[in-house]
Amino acid sequence: MKEHTDMNDLWIKQRERKAFLALADGTVFHGYSFGAPEDCTGEVVFNTGMTGYQEILSDPSYAGQFVVLTTAEVGNYGCCPEDMESRSLFLNGLIIQELNPASNYRSKEDLPDFLKRFRKPAIAGIDTRELTMLLRNKGSQKAYLHVSDQDMKEQDAVEKAKAWEGLDGKDYASLVSVKQPYQWNESGKYHVVVYDFGVKYNILRQLAEHGIHVSVVPAETPSGEILSLHPDGVFLSNGPADPSAVGYAVENIRSLLGKLPIMGICLGHQLLGLACGAKCTRLKFGHHGCNHPVRNRLTREVVISSQNHNYALSKLPECLELTHINLNDGSCEGIRHKTLPAFSVQYHPEAAPGPHDAHKLFDIFTQMMEQNQ
Repeated sequence: MKEHTDMNDLWIKQRERKAFLALADGTVFHGYSFGAPEDCTGEVVFNTGMTGYQEILSDPSYAGQFVVLTTAEVGNYGCCPEDMESRSLFLNGLIIQELNPASNYRSKEDLPDFLKRFRKPAIAGIDTRELTMLLRNKGSQKAYLHVSDQDMKEQDAVEKAKAWEGLDGKDYASLVSVKQPYQWNESGKYHVVVYDFGVKYNILRQLAEHGIHVSVVPAETPSGEILSLHPDGVFLSNGPADPSAVGYAVENIRSLLGKLPIMGICLGHQLLGLACGAKCTRLKFGHHGCNHPVRNRLTREVVISSQNHNYALSKLPECLELTHINLNDGSCEGIRHKTLPAFSVQYHPEAAPGPHDAHKLFDIFTQMMEQNQ
């Protein structure tokens, strides 16, 4: 009886914290606030992963976005330091259907306290199925999330969403990147310099596990400084927003091509493509989740992959070969240079969260450095 009473009290308190999400198309979703009580704008995208919400929240690639989790219940296993994928939270906010209290031995903090500590707003009680269908039909939406105690009319929130500048043409990589270089680990057969455009920690862990000495540098580090470190290879990390806005990175990559083996993931993949002359276009609602099928065109192998991006390469130049495609929509998921030691994938072989099907891509990078000795 007491447990029933406690849950009823929790339900009542939740519904007292009224909040709403206003989309630029005029649609408004009502729910309750459970994160930081701070209103803000952002782009709404949906993630189809069933678990891994802390890794999703701490992925810098979500900077500027509100993440809708399509799984029905969130918060069950709490949060812990070991599951962080970066030094902070860079997304603009979280949208879920049902919030559950944490009940896991690994948990050090429940989800609401975790979000409040990083000053990130969140809304629950939303029909995430309806919202996801809207995004699939209309595409990613600009939105305004109202979770504060200040009075606000719904139409005013809609107008704020419309007026927001959005992510296109904006360099978010420099905002999430580290400001000073650092060593992730200082031993290994090969030395790799990682461009941090919003790198996930599991990429660094995977490189270290492959016997690589990992140095991490800020996004805007000139190519000359990279070469002065005498690395065996260069890694281009994942990151947020529009790759066409990161022109300095494209120029640095172009000057490094042919001088060192290069591997890229996600934003790093797009930047490598742009440096070689490819085009990059926006997807209707992006790929976000850990169940996306990708086919290797060279081996015919199919892997299930973790993904998080809103843009995709197109119109590849003659110097690039299309190596991987997305089996859901046929978009580009991997490229390699035909004559130079450089390749990249749009998806996340490091997972976190997600399947480990594609971990062996790090072996290919290691082999490439060995052949370049």
